[in-house]
This record gives sequence, structure tokens and C-alpha cells, in this order.
Amino acid sequence: MSEENRPNLYLVPTPIGNLKDITLRAIEVLKQADVILAEDTRTSGILLKHLEISRPLQSYHIFNEHKAVEKLVQRMKSGEHFALISDAGTPAISDPGFLLVREVLAAGLDVQCLPGPTAFVPALVNSGLPNDRFVFEGFLPHKKGRKTRIEGLMEETRTMIFYESTHRILKTLEQLAEAFGPDRQACVSRELTKIHEENARGTLAELIDYYQTHSVKGEIVLVVAGKNPKA
Repeated sequence: MSEENRPNLYLVPTPIGNLKDITLRAIEVLKQADVILAEDTRTSGILLKHLEISRPLQSYHIFNEHKAVEKLVQRMKSGEHFALISDAGTPAISDPGFLLVREVLAAGLDVQCLPGPTAFVPALVNSGLPNDRFVFEGFLPHKKGRKTRIEGLMEETRTMIFYESTHRILKTLEQLAEAFGPDRQACVSRELTKIHEENARGTLAELIDYYQTHSVKGEIVLVVAGKNPKA
């Protein structure tokens, strides 16, 4: 791609587990970037080393993004081209990136997002639940607003997708069962694309019983059926 046609900012999805899931185009963009912005330079450094990519790496995460955005936009205006990656998956999906994209566009600069790995897509498709209409909720609030958010979804008829941590999944299943009823169908996907990938399907009550006696490791996507409109 010629210099004048290159976007100022690329959003580059990275593998959520299996390193072979990187696309050829993603590799090309990362090799051509003036600077790669990474959520965790140590994690990203392992991937870039595997791909034999040696480009300047700069930290960009939730704790410094507000301070970093203005300077990054100025550098783009001066002609630098950046690629943004997160630890895994597509940047800005429950990860830093939205603020930067918004400000780059507001400055009249060009942004391009490459297609690629996003954890909730395989989790939704292999859950066996309806995927013609769905709503992505990301992470529920840890404390304040959590109960209100769940209660606000009680009449939701679309399939719901949540991201959750290993130490909160059981509590979340119990809270959803209380709000939606124990017979609501759901699927817990963890370690997607990795050797120990697991997709546990059943009612919320069955999943609660399962995770009361099974340890949980890895990243989790929880897919829950919507309310039956005929109920």
C-alpha cells in the first residue's frame, strides 16, 4: 500500500488463543506500522517475536489512554502510522481503543479495522442458541449497578453475550438464574481455540451444579438465551 493511501490508524485483531489464527493481512500491516500500540507490551512481544516482526512497541492501556490520545493524534498528523492491538481479539471490544478511534476520526484522520478474531463470535455460534439476533453486554459491573443491569435484561428476547472472569462466573450464573429462572438455557465457553477449549451447555441450574464441582481456568464467554416471547 502506498504511503499516501495508508490509514493513520489500523486496528489489528490478534489471536484469542491459537497463534495460527492471525491473518496474512494483519501480519503485513504490523510489519509496515511505524509504531505498534499494545495493551501489554510483554504479551504482545511474545506474539510479535513468534511472527518475526520487529517494530517499535508502545504501551497503550486503560490506565494511560486518556493521557496518551492527544499526543498520538498529533503524531499521526505529523505523518506517523500506528497499529493498535490488544492482548487478544479485536481492539476496543471490552478493551482500550474506543477513545483513540473517536479522537482520530474527529481530527479528520483515517481509521481502518481489520477483520479477525473476536471471542464472542465462536462462543455464540457454537452455543447452539439462536444467533440471528443477539446483544453483546460485555462485562457486567463488578459491584455498583450490577443488579440493575441484570434486572434490565429480564425482558430481553435476544440471545445475550457476556464476558466473565473465572472467579465470578459461578456468582454470575446464580444471579442470572435468580433473575431469568433456573431453566434458562446457556453456554459457558472458555479457552476458545486452545488445547483445553470447553463449551459447557445446559440450563443455568445445570451449569451452576457443574461449576460448583469443577475448577475454571482461562478466559470465559457466557451466552444466555433470551426470554421466550411466548412465555
